[in-house]
Amino acid sequence: MSSLLKNLGPGSLSVIAITLVLFLTALFTKGFTHDLLLEAAIFLVSVKLIIMTYRNSQGVESIERKLDLVLSGEEHLEKALADLQQSKAKNS
Repeated sequence: MSSLLKNLGPGSLSVIAITLVLFLTALFTKGFTHDLLLEAAIFLVSVKLIIMTYRNSQGVESIERKLDLVLSGEEHLEKALADLQQSKAKNS
């Protein structure tokens, strides 16, 4: 749970808080009526969007880590190729 809160920005946390406050306000002002289902649906859509944003950020971080590995491997290969060319030039 702390990982989720760490990756959510202040905007997402404020949306969660405001939506929860509005939902609870609707619960106490309207009671358990049909309109409460509409309020609950809006709350769940907001939570779902925030969860999707969180999962998207996790995916981006994973892709960035893999890209860093590819780039470091490329740098290693370029260095090895340059060393090989230098040794060939010295032997010629």
